[in-house]
Amino acid sequence: MPPVLVAALAGLGTGLSLIVAIGAQNAFVLRQGIRREHVLPVVAICAASDAVLISVGISGVGSVVRRWPAAVTATAWIGGAFLISYGVLAARRALRPQGMRAEGTAGGSLRAAVLTCLAMTWLNPHVYLDTVLLLGSVANSYGAGRWPFGAGAVTGSVLWFTGLGFGARLLSRPFARPGSWRVMDGVIAATMITLGVAMAARG
Repeated sequence: MPPVLVAALAGLGTGLSLIVAIGAQNAFVLRQGIRREHVLPVVAICAASDAVLISVGISGVGSVVRRWPAAVTATAWIGGAFLISYGVLAARRALRPQGMRAEGTAGGSLRAAVLTCLAMTWLNPHVYLDTVLLLGSVANSYGAGRWPFGAGAVTGSVLWFTGLGFGARLLSRPFARPGSWRVMDGVIAATMITLGVAMAARG
């Protein structure tokens, strides 16, 4: 097998192993997909952001980031506060759940979806650790194959977010019942608040 293809497949596998883990960003994409709200912009933002961050890591900026611990700490506090706030909102929705028609949407604004998605992505220190530092370091260990590795990782990101966002609509029928949204938002609330507290504590 050509070294370039080996590096690309390694990047694909490594990228998926880091992205698939359920976290704040994935929970948000899943919720948007189930509600069929602005799925394409949300998926595009997540995938494009990963591509930028992976490229930054491969370019060697990850080593520079390590020299600015204060910036990482500030991001951790801001991101933690944001996640906790979003978790509280999800908990409030869980207390007053509403069903939805499979063919309808909940009418959330595009601006709110885009801003929330950007915050979930760029205010999350885990994203920098996974993409800029970890994936960047692993990619550079492949030497001349670092960019094929990065291309594989970006492909994994695109495949995952596309499948998560557009595949989630298959769950729209079960989520026509308010009780399903109570469980969903309850899980999201617990996830966001837990991640937010842990993030702020590490800051």
